Amino acid sequence: MENSSLHHLIETIVLTSNNNITITNGVGEILYFNPKHWSVYGVRQEDCLGKTVYELEAKGVFNPSITALVIKKKQQVELMQQTLTGKIIMTTAYPIFDNNNQIQFVVSYAQDQTEINKLHLQYKELERQIQNYQQVVKALREQENAQYRNKKMEEIKRTIHRVANTNATVLLLGESGVGKSMWARKIHQLSKEKKEPFIEVNCSTIPESLFETEFFGYEPGSFTGAHKHGKKGLIEQAHHGTLFLDEIGELSLSLQVKLLKVLVEKKFKRVGSNTERTSHFRLITATNRPLEEMVNKGDFRLDLYYRINVIPIEIPPLKKRKEDIIFLVSHYLSIMNNKYHMEKEIHNETYEYLTEYHWPGNVRELENLIERLVLTVDSVIIYPSHLPQALFKNKQIEPDLIDLPLQKNNESLKERIERIEKHILLHTYKQYPSSYKVAELLGISQASAARKLKKYRANREL
Repeated sequence: MENSSLHHLIETIVLTSNNNITITNGVGEILYFNPKHWSVYGVRQEDCLGKTVYELEAKGVFNPSITALVIKKKQQVELMQQTLTGKIIMTTAYPIFDNNNQIQFVVSYAQDQTEINKLHLQYKELERQIQNYQQVVKALREQENAQYRNKKMEEIKRTIHRVANTNATVLLLGESGVGKSMWARKIHQLSKEKKEPFIEVNCSTIPESLFETEFFGYEPGSFTGAHKHGKKGLIEQAHHGTLFLDEIGELSLSLQVKLLKVLVEKKFKRVGSNTERTSHFRLITATNRPLEEMVNKGDFRLDLYYRINVIPIEIPPLKKRKEDIIFLVSHYLSIMNNKYHMEKEIHNETYEYLTEYHWPGNVRELENLIERLVLTVDSVIIYPSHLPQALFKNKQIEPDLIDLPLQKNNESLKERIERIEKHILLHTYKQYPSSYKVAELLGISQASAARKLKKYRANREL
């Protein structure tokens, strides 16, 4: 094909293409281009005729020149460019080599990503808002219909309402599972910062080697594997909002020093940066460890302890507020029924077992148990027989029925055996109101259990 024909062919392909194309020679002189290509850069096509990409780069038409990079690296390049008009352009350029392995042409493509980039940013902001809304909904659900009969819990509720709208630092104390995280979210939702981020951090889950990058963030290229755009740390994410440090007693002494500096100065530096940043946030901490004892043993810094121990609130374990158990059981039963579209009910005697249990896992254990029962029990009514064995340990055992005194002096052996059988059957049926379950536990047929129960329940004088 003659050069003139080849020139015409290439020019036609470029001009009629739906893509934004520019072709240069091996020294960056512009040979062919699609007029649309330069429109995305905000310049007229006549301003580009006879120019090199180096001249256009010097004028700020694009930054950097992808063609110049291809000529320098002698390989395909893909990058984002920013134009004079502030647009974000995704560009890709390919080298074409001659027989001597020298670059003869560079073909580049450009796509305006400005709107896509805006949508991406809008999506990230929407995602952040959704996360905040989810936290709000979660907190509201946890508080919905919650009632306390325990005086200590009522006092805690009043204290939290008083301090929530201030900037005072709160320290939540109590055993694992008593609801410290729930109360921290409640404080945030009642505060002036309720529309700002609530950043929850479990200090026991962050390795010491990652503490600085997680808490303070890092700049692009700070270390191998770092995100190319860098990353905000938890301190920075909590700006104008609430920072909740759960399990703060698990921090090592060296990490306590780093944390204390930020809490005092409200300033920090990202890893890989010399620029000092500022973050203002409401601080809430929580622990299930005895901080005062740790201070005396030298395991927790005294200055950090005084910094976080402004408003201490100790949440009692469930075993010390048994009067709340029935309300909590009803509360979580309602939540789980709605969540899983069930209509489960709890038998009155089941409430007795739940109330007498010592609940080492506190409210979290109770919530998990109710969820498990709602999902695994086949019947609508949840009976004591559906409860795990651990809940029966504290239940008072009936005296041995064989040792029951004679009901009358002339009671025959047959009458006494029948009376004991009645006690055994009715007591078992009270715990497990099913003739099938009674039969299984006593090792008799279901028909026999049903017949005897009918007899003894009708004949109460025995």
